[in-house]
Amino acid sequence: MRKEYDFSKAKKNPYARRLKRQITLRIDEPTIEYFRSLSEASGIRYQTLINLYLRDCAVQRRKLSMQWQASA
Repeated sequence: MRKEYDFSKAKKNPYARRLKRQITLRIDEPTIEYFRSLSEASGIRYQTLINLYLRDCAVQRRKLSMQWQASA
């Protein structure tokens, strides 16, 4: 590996914008803290961990199982 690289003539990847799309999600604080703790342990940014988890759910076609309970 070289000590220095010259990127003065580099071009941006024209397909990079198509790889991910920015959206807004409202995630509760305990969930964010959970992924942040995983982030500290793994060295991977917490946003990336959330994306990896959601992608895995989509690939595996996981269905969320929920049952609403009546308030007492």
